[in-house]
Amino acid sequence: MASKFTLKDHFRESRLVNGRLLFAGLLSVIIFSIVIFRLVYLQVFEYEHFDSLSDRNRVDIEPLPPQRGLIYDRNGVLLAENIPTFSLEMVPEKVPNLDETLHELSQLLALSEEDIEAFKERMQRQRRFHHVVIRQRLTEEEVARFSANRYRFPGVDIEGRLIRHYPQNNLFAHAVGYVGRINERDMQIIDQKDYKGTSQIGKTGIEKEYEDKLHGSVGYRQVETNVQGRIVRELLSEPSQSGDDLYLNLDINLQRVAAASLGDYNGSVVAIDPRNGGVLALVSKPDYNPNSFVSGISSKEYGALRDSPERPLFDRALRGHYPPGSTLKPFVALAGLELGVVNERSKTYCPGWYSLPGSSHRYRCWKSYGHGMVDMKDAVAQSCDVYFYDLAHALGIDRLHHFLDYFGFGHRSGIDLPNESEGLSPSSEWKRASRNQAWFPGET
Repeated sequence: MASKFTLKDHFRESRLVNGRLLFAGLLSVIIFSIVIFRLVYLQVFEYEHFDSLSDRNRVDIEPLPPQRGLIYDRNGVLLAENIPTFSLEMVPEKVPNLDETLHELSQLLALSEEDIEAFKERMQRQRRFHHVVIRQRLTEEEVARFSANRYRFPGVDIEGRLIRHYPQNNLFAHAVGYVGRINERDMQIIDQKDYKGTSQIGKTGIEKEYEDKLHGSVGYRQVETNVQGRIVRELLSEPSQSGDDLYLNLDINLQRVAAASLGDYNGSVVAIDPRNGGVLALVSKPDYNPNSFVSGISSKEYGALRDSPERPLFDRALRGHYPPGSTLKPFVALAGLELGVVNERSKTYCPGWYSLPGSSHRYRCWKSYGHGMVDMKDAVAQSCDVYFYDLAHALGIDRLHHFLDYFGFGHRSGIDLPNESEGLSPSSEWKRASRNQAWFPGET
């Protein structure tokens, strides 16, 4: 039986093995060198960068919103206060799936579409690692329901906050005004650093005029958190400074009397202390409840106020234009005395009507059969129209206009409230500029 033998080439096999070992060794050295180089690069050259990122994973800087200043009337009665409430808030950076979270929260707490839209608008104005309010004024039942399901919503929590409240409701709506959510237009004019953690700003009235004093200064605290975002300890803090309290000239008792005197009529009542110009009462009717605006008024509710034919949002005291009526007569009398057109003994006959020279048109007096012969004292006491028709014609519109200018007619009063409009004290120049027409004596 024949046998077959295979001779091995030990030298060739040895070279092959040694080559493979050398290649494996070189590859290991290269890989190890890359790892060492990367480790040195991260630990030495990129240390500050990654140390900062690491701190951000465990250290949060939270704004501490200031407490808004209170508003009182002259007697110390509270007109605007801050009351505690619970709000649902989110840190978007810590939420894995924003849309899914909002959907589940809507089912749990019955969030409306307006709540979600308002939240998304606020989120656009905030950094993703800041708290953003989803909804304010949660009920105790809603707080309890969320607390039982808190584990399902990482990055979402309930915070206790102070919100504005107006205990007098409608009574001071136009004078004190209200605060509302900060919107895009507000963001263009405020220093955003001063409003970190604050979602509201003065919109009308005293709240808007004295925003700088009422708002206060924001504070900050640096806290260490765990992987769930829970605060472990506070590292350092700078407390916020509360806004200043304001005491107004307004008197709540006089304000109530003024509001009651209007009854169901629309109009305004303003009472001023003649000794110092302090406004003791400022009422405009119809009015509204400013508390509706604090947490964000619904579109339906705001639409009802905006579109109402009675215009409850319109401040008749500051923006309404009305004929002055007989209250103007003493100023016309004073102009006649000052400019030497009449004296206190000058008399005019009032038959119940007045006609300009060369005209048959009759301007009626309120007393149809007239006042007879009246001097200035009688004319003011009885409010005789004919006496003042004649005196105004003798003065002429331009002299009357310039004299009334000394008393502020046609100008803003300078009251410390926003959006006051000017009145109108006409002149021949005003009519040419606005109507492109000459002034007629009958208009005086």
